[in-house]
Amino acid sequence: MSGVGSTVSIAARFNGPRRSGNGGYAAGVLAAFVGEPAEVSLRSPVPLDTELEVVDREDGSVRMLAGETLVCEGRRVEELGLDVPEPVSVDEARKASSRYRGLVDGEFCRCFVCGRAREDSFGVFAGEVEDRGLVAGTWTPPDWAEGEDGHVRPELIWAVLDCPTYFASHMRGELSMAMLARMTAEVVAPVAAGVEHVVIGWPIEVDGRKHHAGSALFAAGGELLASARALMIEPRQG
Repeated sequence: MSGVGSTVSIAARFNGPRRSGNGGYAAGVLAAFVGEPAEVSLRSPVPLDTELEVVDREDGSVRMLAGETLVCEGRRVEELGLDVPEPVSVDEARKASSRYRGLVDGEFCRCFVCGRAREDSFGVFAGEVEDRGLVAGTWTPPDWAEGEDGHVRPELIWAVLDCPTYFASHMRGELSMAMLARMTAEVVAPVAAGVEHVVIGWPIEVDGRKHHAGSALFAAGGELLASARALMIEPRQG
């Protein structure tokens, strides 16, 4: 899909922080213009209900712009470079959700993927799985998530892969503020609406303010459907 002359708009319902778009969702929207696997770097908060311009660059990458402000930029990559752990069962994922650390208030409490304070959220509440070093939860995509091909739209899958990476890097200790800075993801098989799936997240590395984590979406039987690698950055203090 070419970005020449294209515009997109992130609907207000697809927020992550209270007043800006879910980073994974916006990254998935932009990834559609370059193909997957894709790497998308977020450069500024994603405006909601705003016409955003998508611009091709000579090197094959694309940019999403709000006027003169660079929102995010993406490029196609060869591979994710990710070792995906073995899946957990649906029952294990359901139990892990009871250990979800998401807050009922705060900046992300109304995220459309993982917000506790939002009745129409996707309810992806990824909590720690005992003795596995990862978090997990379940997700049943609603019927409206289907695209024209009858499968769940990729940008929604990217959104679902985003949130568990934060909780994977914050399984214990303080829930520090950390924003998605880069996401590399690929959907490898169709995802069906109305069917329960398992999503996992695992920490990869913490380097100062930088948190690296992975995530994956599985069918109930254990088939890998999508995976992602995320970089989250804590804001500088003072």
